[in-house]
Amino acid sequence: MASPHIAFLASPVPAAQEALGVLTGLHGQCPPYAADMIVALGGDGFMLQTLHETQGLGLPVYGMNRGTVGFLMNEYAEDGLAERLAAAEEAVINPLAMRAVDTTGKITHALAINEVSLLRAGPQAAKLRILIDGKERMSELVCDGALVATPAGSTAYNYSAHGPILPIGADVLALTAMSAFRPRRWRGALIPKSAVVRFEVLEADKRPVRADADSRPVPDVVSVEIRSEPSVRHRILFDPGHGLEERLIVEQFV
Repeated sequence: MASPHIAFLASPVPAAQEALGVLTGLHGQCPPYAADMIVALGGDGFMLQTLHETQGLGLPVYGMNRGTVGFLMNEYAEDGLAERLAAAEEAVINPLAMRAVDTTGKITHALAINEVSLLRAGPQAAKLRILIDGKERMSELVCDGALVATPAGSTAYNYSAHGPILPIGADVLALTAMSAFRPRRWRGALIPKSAVVRFEVLEADKRPVRADADSRPVPDVVSVEIRSEPSVRHRILFDPGHGLEERLIVEQFV
């Protein structure tokens, strides 16, 4: 079977660079703008980086795990790549759009495939006000932080914070608190995918808060709005029987 035009991208770790040399030797190398698809070699962090950096190309991305975490990746193998790519199943995910305002009034826009999180940046707990579609839902959440996660990101930071795992096709987002002090042990809520979530930071000077969109930080925020962005579509390829739906189910029984 003839290989498609593949752009191989690899993280800087030795295992990924070694795999890059082997696979480009077998299949050649194509620049992303002229490729049919992208093969990303690394871990989940590198997959997120690749999806962000190649977003405008609209190409499917097939990941092979050469890193530590590989929830978004397929198993690595040097043989049979063309056949695996031809048989791969595609999952389409929409990122979150973040609009963060800091204490100086600066506005930062960013996209997040996994989650947007707010984290306390000082010794005292954060105080957050939560509004959904402009309606106040919680006047004061005292916590170490809070996040909004997509279904694709629900097994990442959200799951570590005891948030729910969401089926990939679910039209909901997870709003999860981290170490909630008041209301005590409040774990969060499920909200419609179409909703706009707004966090307002109370006592921002005394209790500084940092916002993160897929680990891209914005310090000293006073408000953060988060919504799903349906106009952006990330295409991820998985081996048959090992797609995101199956992985999300498996994660709940381990």
